[in-house]
Amino acid sequence: MPLSFRLGAFYFSFFVYAGLMVAYFPPYLAARGLDAAQLAWLLALPQLARVVAPAAWGWIADRTGMQRAIVAFSCAANAACFALLPLVASFAAMAWLVAIASLLSAAALPLVEAITLGALAGQAGRYGPIRLWGSLGFILAVFAGGAWLDFHPIDTLPAALVTFSIAGLGVALLLPPSAAHIAAPSLRLPANAATLLASAFFMAVAHGALYAFFTLHLQRIGYSGSLIGFLWSLGVIAEIAVFFFLPALFRRYALSTLLIASAACGVVRFLAIGWAADWLALLLAAQLLHAATFGAFHAAAVAAVHRVFPAHAQARGQTLFSSLGYGAGGAAGVLLAGWAWQVAGPGVAFTLSAGAALAGLLFAYPLKRVGL
Repeated sequence: MPLSFRLGAFYFSFFVYAGLMVAYFPPYLAARGLDAAQLAWLLALPQLARVVAPAAWGWIADRTGMQRAIVAFSCAANAACFALLPLVASFAAMAWLVAIASLLSAAALPLVEAITLGALAGQAGRYGPIRLWGSLGFILAVFAGGAWLDFHPIDTLPAALVTFSIAGLGVALLLPPSAAHIAAPSLRLPANAATLLASAFFMAVAHGALYAFFTLHLQRIGYSGSLIGFLWSLGVIAEIAVFFFLPALFRRYALSTLLIASAACGVVRFLAIGWAADWLALLLAAQLLHAATFGAFHAAAVAAVHRVFPAHAQARGQTLFSSLGYGAGGAAGVLLAGWAWQVAGPGVAFTLSAGAALAGLLFAYPLKRVGL
């Protein structure tokens, strides 16, 4: 079985799970009686776990070469979490369950990113055609999930999350083994890494309101479940287009140019969602900008991390990126969005997202001067 097929299969199953989580876990929690502040805290727990857990798992992976086993363990932890979730009733019990599972499962995606980029042997543009299978899985999850929830209760969500976590576990066992670096030197943060990680942090903050409250925002306006699923899907279709053409984009533009342009699109996108979501045409255009705000930014950032970190620290580089970007940034974004939503409503929440995207742009700009 070709390695590209195995990697694509993992991305597909992982992002079906992720799509269901992003689009429908907030309504599931709301249906179980959580208010906006509790919901934001519970959604922030996986991000907070990603602040410290991926780096620890990355160190273990680099020292032992057990990347495949750690990825499989991560998927198993997710499956156990969501199998138990319907059995607990209180907010505290749900929070403990999600927190523990998040600490145990936080390394799956960054370690697979390291495996993928290592297998591509310096041809980072080939990442896109493999990674787009994750985007296809995300589309399947949000579109089919929205249609399903038009006719079925939201409490069916945990069973679906368990199913696709187990599917990810099965594929993870087929991933290639990695080399160990038993005497790997201590990691010194490479030049330009701090600026790159700061830009990633603020772009993750910018997406906090989207991932926590986009579905609830559109439900409040009056959009149907099927249309909400389509709008999530539209953004990911645009993301797929970016991944498909990534080899050409990487040949034509510097990584720093892609980071700057993506952050600029984030400013426009989040202002449109916050203040003009009742205009369907503008909302459609805003969702198409997901191609830039997530797709192009993520691909360029992952490639930049691979470029600036040395060979013996590739797992730690990707997990550090995940920790400080999607972990710390994602947690801060969700908590900030929850506070703003509770105090002032969706317009202010998404305006703060636009401000964070602007900060991401400002931190990405110096990378242009150093030739990244």
